[in-house]
Amino acid sequence: MAEKYDSIVIGAGPGGYVTALRLAGKKQKVAVVEAKELGGTCLNRGCIPTKTLLHSSEIVASVKHGKEHGITAENLKVDLAAMIQRKNQVVAKLRGGVAGLLKGRKVDVYAGKGKLLDKNKVEVKLNDGKTAVLETNNIIIATGSAATMPGFFPQDRSKVMTSDEILDLEKLPESLLIVGGGYIGCEFATVFAELGTKVIVVEMLDRLISMADKDLSDGLAKTFKKMGIEVLCGTAVEKMEVTKSGVKTTVKGGQVFDTTLALVCTGRRPMSEDLGLEKVGVVMEKGFIKIDEQCRTNIPNIFAIGDVTGKVQLAHVASRQGAVVTNVLTGTADREDYSIVPTAIYTHPEIGSVGLTEQQAKDKGIKIKTAKFQMMASGMALAYGETSGFVKLIANEEDDIIGAHLMCPHASDLVQEIAVLMKAECTLHELAATIHGHPTFAESLAEATEILLGNPLHGH
Repeated sequence: MAEKYDSIVIGAGPGGYVTALRLAGKKQKVAVVEAKELGGTCLNRGCIPTKTLLHSSEIVASVKHGKEHGITAENLKVDLAAMIQRKNQVVAKLRGGVAGLLKGRKVDVYAGKGKLLDKNKVEVKLNDGKTAVLETNNIIIATGSAATMPGFFPQDRSKVMTSDEILDLEKLPESLLIVGGGYIGCEFATVFAELGTKVIVVEMLDRLISMADKDLSDGLAKTFKKMGIEVLCGTAVEKMEVTKSGVKTTVKGGQVFDTTLALVCTGRRPMSEDLGLEKVGVVMEKGFIKIDEQCRTNIPNIFAIGDVTGKVQLAHVASRQGAVVTNVLTGTADREDYSIVPTAIYTHPEIGSVGLTEQQAKDKGIKIKTAKFQMMASGMALAYGETSGFVKLIANEEDDIIGAHLMCPHASDLVQEIAVLMKAECTLHELAATIHGHPTFAESLAEATEILLGNPLHGH
């Protein structure tokens, strides 16, 4: 006889396990089905491992520039294997924490691949070879996405890697060619350049991080140039082949690069295949599951959250979608329109954004005003020796904040202040009237606000 549940969640990433915890906290009987590791891509092959390595490389970069601070470090040695080991320890600790939380909330975890038999039944092919059939009132699909490796590229994953394989690399390559100048490619470029690898980034579009505000793209290009990273934008890879010594890449225009390794960061695909969705009649578009503002599919008791929906492929968006689903299923009205989503790129300095870019605002016909406060005028930035960035705010004629774009240390944290203000529908006046501590990087937000209001203090 099939085990019965109020809700079954397929996928235990930052969307899935969070949804399960929330539903269990509302006294639902919940099961989670996960074919791989608890925590999903974010914890095991994405957010956490990359940020762990980025912090390690940042320490190396700081030591290399220690002379400016009166610190001399000789015979600096980079042990990538030790960094990878530490990364694995961090991931394992957090993964164990997720398991403990699920157990504490009495969520049943099925280690295996789930498939819908109908709108109320899920078959799980367990990793131990057995099969379980579960019955449920509601199904939440949270299967995420996977790194793509287009067939055009050599399929030798020991030399031509995706973001999955490179996270287990234990020997530092002399040189690395990265295909793709999006946030994933740029974060790995930062890691390996800081550790001493010669890095080349090839981007088909006309600028790095093309979805970001152009000022951020320009700022990152300058940062990469200073770091010695070679960037080729508006350039396509025409041919790539594996050689005895590494990888040979020919780009548009005939230029050839011989590197130790290549990293392909050309996007991610939704993990929606082999789930039985077509059989049940769930509507999809290019592999992504179509959902409404409540994360509901065209079948009323089947929901989808996270990367598999193609809305905004970020861990914190998946978690928020999980909250929406929980509220809807337990009687509280909720919806998400994705208009206020803080994003971060963990290059050095960090990049943080929320709301509209300047171009997006103009495309919408909004009359805007913008201001930038340069880090070179920030006392804290000077103390850190990090003066190359800025804080940019965008407001409409009514002084509503409609966008913010930051390039500075802790930008990923600072942008949250703007996100909260936008969510609360505050204006520039509330931001300007809020006392900001000194010296902090956060006071740069207030400085940019004063510029927009026509009361510049330390900026122009």
